[in-house]
Amino acid sequence: MTVAERLVARLRSAGIRRVFGVPSGSWLYYMDAMRAGGVDFVLVANEATAGFMADVSARLTGIPGACYGTVGPGATNLSTGVGGALLDRSPLLAFTSEPPEKMLGRTVQMAVDHQALYRPLTKWTTRLAPDRVDQVLDQALQIALSDMPGPVHIGLPEDLGPKETTNSPVAAGLPPVRTLGPASEDALRSIETAMSASRRPVLAVGLSAVRAGLGPRLIRIAEKHRMPIILTPMAKGLVSENHPLYVGVLFHALSDRVAATHKEADLVVAVGYDPIEFNYEDWMPSVPLLCLDTLPADIDRILYPEVTDVTGDIGTSLLRLEALAPLDSRWDLKELAGRRDAMFRAMEPPPGSFGPRAALAGLREALPEDGIMTCDVGAHIHLVGQMWRTPAPGLQLMTNGWSSMGFGIPAALAAKLCRPDRKVACVTGDGGFHMMAGEMATARRIGLPIVFVLLDDRSLDLIRLKQDKKKMPRYGTDLLDRDYPHADSVFGVPVIRAGNASDYRDALSKAFKSDGPVIVEASIDASEYDDLILRKHK
Repeated sequence: MTVAERLVARLRSAGIRRVFGVPSGSWLYYMDAMRAGGVDFVLVANEATAGFMADVSARLTGIPGACYGTVGPGATNLSTGVGGALLDRSPLLAFTSEPPEKMLGRTVQMAVDHQALYRPLTKWTTRLAPDRVDQVLDQALQIALSDMPGPVHIGLPEDLGPKETTNSPVAAGLPPVRTLGPASEDALRSIETAMSASRRPVLAVGLSAVRAGLGPRLIRIAEKHRMPIILTPMAKGLVSENHPLYVGVLFHALSDRVAATHKEADLVVAVGYDPIEFNYEDWMPSVPLLCLDTLPADIDRILYPEVTDVTGDIGTSLLRLEALAPLDSRWDLKELAGRRDAMFRAMEPPPGSFGPRAALAGLREALPEDGIMTCDVGAHIHLVGQMWRTPAPGLQLMTNGWSSMGFGIPAALAAKLCRPDRKVACVTGDGGFHMMAGEMATARRIGLPIVFVLLDDRSLDLIRLKQDKKKMPRYGTDLLDRDYPHADSVFGVPVIRAGNASDYRDALSKAFKSDGPVIVEASIDASEYDDLILRKHK
């Protein structure tokens, strides 16, 4: 076998069915091996898209994604998506072409040091060689999946693909993943000590709890001890928004309404809380912290001296919490419900309006309960994080650890490839759409029936709003003039324009019946963001 054939065979045996990227000359050997080896090469318009698609593929399948970029500019473009996988905690393999061994350290066209480039963006970076293809790939898969999931970078010397390597049987499946054992008995006993002194504990639940599938157990614990639950944005779907103990999402719209509850807590019980989404200090009251996680809490221990770390398998720690006698909770559940209901009422679109609230409410009505919605970064993500009702994890996909504009469209492409039986929609602002408009050609070429909702306000509204709050003049945020010409299609993807709620509902109905991608351009009134987002967290 050649190195290219061996690499592709190992990807397929690990369950990886697609590699996303933009090809180069040295990548042709791998593409040819994929053509014959049952792994699809998915051509995209920009390598950043390849990284984002690999990230989302991993989220939805549990199998590491794979992406590729060529020497120099391909690798730097790809790094944007790979950084997303690092801070959004997704396992993937990022391949880049590199100069052959004899040219390392020489002046070479396009070449930069990819190992140095990817070292801070990955869990591990290395170069492949003919005599250790299996060893490197197995180690890369194991590292990507173990502990805190994340990306691994593998450099491919440009002359490597056609070289011969071993013909021994290719390993099957994914390598064993390192798992963390239970916390120590002393640490587990400290759960009872911390809880016994509390009458108003609050559960703060994050991304690591989603990966561990802890939703049902958390709900049982919350109900037993009458503990309100707050979520980080990427943990949406773990608890129903209709649950009587649900409080809301940290960091996003109307966060001051959420703070009305957590500021009254006398203990924060953090379960799988990943501060990559929102640091503790930015929202937590000055109370003790009980942290059930695989890592100790990342918190300022001078400001918060009372921290109890229960470090180990989170599920085992929760069993100990669940086994405690019911807490003498002093929370007023009627008051909590009133706050939650008032918050959701504030996010209902006013009659006759057509702003982001109306656009999201209309899409939620049109998208089936099991449909997948992806969103880009911008003012609208703050509203999505709080307002979008998410029946289960994985049905709303965002980036909050990395928070790169341009994520939404690639995420939708990957979601439709991974879940072809589901309806998929993407919500993006015009800033994010400008970055990834070329991927409309990808969606059309592959034939992916996705509804792209473009919230058209012709401005970088999140930055505009921050300028307003700092009493700075508006500058550098206008994307288009008011009289720009509209297009009927973008790279062959039809555009349906809507300027009011009625036309918007009709446009969505038509778009979801299409057998190909459709852009619904919603010309919204963005002024309603001003009273909904960037509220105080304490």
